[in-house]
Amino acid sequence: MPILDDHTLEFFSHSPEQTRRFGMRLGNLLKPGDLLCLQGELGTGKTTFVQGLAQGWGTLDIVSSPTFILVNLYRRPDSALLFHLDAYRIESVLEAEELDLETMLAQGPLIVEWAERLMPILPSERLWAQMEYVAEENRKILFIAQGKRYDDLLLQLRQASFGAD
Repeated sequence: MPILDDHTLEFFSHSPEQTRRFGMRLGNLLKPGDLLCLQGELGTGKTTFVQGLAQGWGTLDIVSSPTFILVNLYRRPDSALLFHLDAYRIESVLEAEELDLETMLAQGPLIVEWAERLMPILPSERLWAQMEYVAEENRKILFIAQGKRYDDLLLQLRQASFGAD
């Protein structure tokens, strides 16, 4: 069990709907340039979490896993963009570099599923979310903030979710 501090937040979800709602709270806080890295095996709730996240961010688009097309782009009514990248099929750092993460981050928040596959090219400042299957309906998400922006984001998420520091 990790020692939790200002750089970490552990969340236990008891249903897909709770996972989605928690994602909505985080999505509401995202700004252009924010990088959210999701790590977890198949079935840990990554897509469900991103569906809530995108909804909380404000898109009306249908959210699905971009496994076969690599990047989904979601729009808000105000024309803001949210990028959702699935690195599951990326086979090399060279291939990953062609995705041009910097351009995506300059235009909007970026969510990366299977982020561990892109580790060598990811910015060092980011919010990392390790997702785990616990039981049929239960999931554990451990958020790890790397950088001041992400410490602040975790604090805001903590306050929005639990009403406390």
